[in-house]
Amino acid sequence: MRNSSLAIASLLGAVLLNAQGGGRGNTAPANNPPPTSPVTGNAANGKNLFYAYGCYACHGYNGETGARPFVGRWGNLATEKGFIAFLRGRSNVAPLVPSTSMPNFSEASLPDKDAKDIYAYIRTFKSSAPPDVKDAPALNAILQAAKQQK
Repeated sequence: MRNSSLAIASLLGAVLLNAQGGGRGNTAPANNPPPTSPVTGNAANGKNLFYAYGCYACHGYNGETGARPFVGRWGNLATEKGFIAFLRGRSNVAPLVPSTSMPNFSEASLPDKDAKDIYAYIRTFKSSAPPDVKDAPALNAILQAAKQQK
């Protein structure tokens, strides 16, 4: 009885930890510049859809946290067209592991207009990762001056 209670408690803990992202998403994102491609959707409506479709459950509230952060790792998000193609390309493919895979979105389940709105919203996300030293000239100058004073 005690072993089964321990097993159930362990399983429940693992499920809850996975639902919270297991802490993996709290690492600083890759420091890639955000995309600059045109956006045609409505970000305010996209925010509502981001929450309605439960995107925050895996991507966090700002795209940097959760089990699948994407800010700084733009990949399929580099363009609106690429984002929609990613969603549509998966519409006839079953997720490999439903708890860790992106849901499938056909145009019937997520119209293009709504996908463009979600894309417009996620493009408002900014990375909170610190810049590389090479991207912060003032910091770089301070570090160089400190090295010279040694």
